[in-house]
Amino acid sequence: MTQDTAMGFAIDSDPTRWGVSATSVLPAPARDFLAREVGIATGRPQPQWDELVAPASRLDGDALAGLRAIVGAEHLLVDDGARLRHGGGLSYLDIVARRQGAIVPPDAVALPGSSAEVVRLLAWCEANGVAAVTFGGGTSVVGGLRTGGIDRPVLAVATTRLDEILDIDEESRLVRVGAGMTGPRLERLLSPRGLTLGHYPQSWHRANLGGYAATRSAGQSSTGYGRSDAMIEGVRVVTPRGEIEVGKVAASAAGPDLRGVFLGSEGVFGIITEVLVRVRARPASSSYTGIIFPDYESGLTALRGLVQGRVAPDVVRLSDPQETAVTLAMSGPSGRSADVLEKYLGLRKVSEPCLAILGWDGTRATIGARRLEAQPALRAAGAVSLGSKVGRAWAHGRFDGPFLRDLLIDEGYLVETLETAAHWSKVPALRHAVQAALRGSLADGGPGPYVMCHVSHVYETSASLYFTVIARQTDDTADQWRQAKTAAMDAIVASGGTITHHHAVGRDHAPWLADEIGDLGMDVLRAVKSTLDPAWVLNPGALLSEVAPPATP
Repeated sequence: MTQDTAMGFAIDSDPTRWGVSATSVLPAPARDFLAREVGIATGRPQPQWDELVAPASRLDGDALAGLRAIVGAEHLLVDDGARLRHGGGLSYLDIVARRQGAIVPPDAVALPGSSAEVVRLLAWCEANGVAAVTFGGGTSVVGGLRTGGIDRPVLAVATTRLDEILDIDEESRLVRVGAGMTGPRLERLLSPRGLTLGHYPQSWHRANLGGYAATRSAGQSSTGYGRSDAMIEGVRVVTPRGEIEVGKVAASAAGPDLRGVFLGSEGVFGIITEVLVRVRARPASSSYTGIIFPDYESGLTALRGLVQGRVAPDVVRLSDPQETAVTLAMSGPSGRSADVLEKYLGLRKVSEPCLAILGWDGTRATIGARRLEAQPALRAAGAVSLGSKVGRAWAHGRFDGPFLRDLLIDEGYLVETLETAAHWSKVPALRHAVQAALRGSLADGGPGPYVMCHVSHVYETSASLYFTVIARQTDDTADQWRQAKTAAMDAIVASGGTITHHHAVGRDHAPWLADEIGDLGMDVLRAVKSTLDPAWVLNPGALLSEVAPPATP
């Protein structure tokens, strides 16, 4: 087990879980909520992780000797524990497969220490008919690392050792790092220089910068700081046809921007080994506050006014009534603040209040000025401040969701998330359509499922929606979730949303990719794949559903 004392949790070596937090049992308010809104579930026995046995590797002694010659014996892992830990990501389906002892692991795990070793690994894989799946932080929630459907031996290429700062240009505020650099490690290294990347996805403590690039991730401060693809100046990528470095300078008109080929490519076109990121001055202060809107539509109007008026905070999160009810029950205001809120809701006859969290970074002076600029839009929407205590509570627990999911799964609940984005004019209908699809597909005759949603990022033309669903597990809970996810994805496509705002495509979203980019768009992606990886060595089945090159007519 590895400990991150700065975050107050431990990452467990048992990958049937996200990790181990200070809370090992569900708090009483959570149990009351579950019994009332979802129904009482029955916990299911779980196998002991150290008792699971991986299938025999399909790589023989000669093959393993060839791999050891490239990365060194100590950096080629073939034991059951290492292989099982590198089989799949952290989606509900992956977690369930591990807990049922049904995960399909790679046949070996290589940990290269340089781009040159990655070049040799891919050449070896191509020559020996072996697939290569890049494994970064292992946090994919869309099946991006699932190897069960691959029709040949699989080598997991873990970027763990590529975790150093390679160059810092402080004048230009550019930092080149190895793809295995994690968010917490980068922030610790940048802090003495007064710099920050400012990218905080919920997977922050596990995910690495190669994964940020490969999935076009978004962070909790991305409204202010930008998504990861807005922070990346360039990448170095190893493909079976050779190395390529893209992104000379941001202000270039030298043809199409080839960064777009590799950002979001999920290890299908090449393995990202280096990332050049734009950093900024570390803020002197941060301020978070809780806001209550009288209804969801008022909250949407206020957020749209903030971002279109160019006065949006760095963190913007608007919970719908269902998520607000859970949040206030678990960590809402108490004492005088609670009395004020209750009186306000009564006077306004508000039956479905909506909680927003707003956060600003900067100096105290700039934060104060920015907050004043936001006031007209907030007042016009009928917002009432809950003060900084609620905001600080959110900031303190901003990375806790996955740990709570572990506990809920232990208790026999299905817990999963999905996300999308759409133009402002389509957001209300999109939310209703997805909620209806999830409720209809997961109904079990009890009070559940419970479906909640929040706006997680806002843009001048659009906003993202992030859904969380809790239901009682059935005997075949993997199929239970597949059917629900299919219903939700169909609703997203029919309602004009994107199939993914920041989780990427993986294998789970691949069947709907053509609905978003069209048949010609799919042909373009296949052409890029066939040019850079003609033997389809790299992560077959992710992004593009095919696990082998399409037959030539």
